Amino acid sequence: MKKREFKVIVERDEDGFFVASVPALPGCHTQGKTMEELQENVRDVIALCLDVAKTDRAYQKAIAERAYEPSFIALETVSV
Repeated sequence: MKKREFKVIVERDEDGFFVASVPALPGCHTQGKTMEELQENVRDVIALCLDVAKTDRAYQKAIAERAYEPSFIALETVSV
């Protein structure tokens, strides 16, 4: 089975948890207390989303309509 690669956006929330989303799979989000936990959770949630996509036509349609591949541009701090 060929491995697939997905871009994952990772942020830290106000409680200190790491939060990840996978733009190529709408609704594919998870969190973890540590980066290691997050990485494990991301693999699990991607596998779950791909499993659902095999049979769920509504989810297949959501992927076709809303999925995107992010392209990182910059991270800036702006003072106003």
